[in-house]
Amino acid sequence: MAKRVSLWNAGCPVARALDVIGDWWSLLIIRDAFDGVRRFNEFQSGLGIAKGMLATRLRDLTERGILETAPASDGSAYREYVLTEKGRGLFLVIVALRQWAEEHLYRPDEHRSLLVDGKSGAPIARLELRSGEGRTLEWSDTRVNKGVFDAM
Repeated sequence: MAKRVSLWNAGCPVARALDVIGDWWSLLIIRDAFDGVRRFNEFQSGLGIAKGMLATRLRDLTERGILETAPASDGSAYREYVLTEKGRGLFLVIVALRQWAEEHLYRPDEHRSLLVDGKSGAPIARLELRSGEGRTLEWSDTRVNKGVFDAM
């Protein structure tokens, strides 16, 4: 098996992000954490992932600041995994993947889960990319300026 190459120092922000969350297990763990899964055995049984693989992914996500461990909310001796602020910042990534899959990977008559507004119960709107002035942008309306510093 080929050794995984790190993209941590890549010049591309997409490559750096994939270095942290670029395998499906990590994204599914993050998705489940947004859905309220917090304990090792809950991740393991829900995903059907091997315990060793899960332990490795949880350790990596914790070391990279996506998850942190906390005392169990029920007061038991267990530790729970919770999303950090950095991890919660991935919510739009998960929603974007969900919406892309809903549009391209399901038949119109196929059952699926639905992401809804927690207060009203209404389906959430599609994500859109907008300019600083509020104009909706397509991919063809954008370009990458390489070598820019402190653009945020």
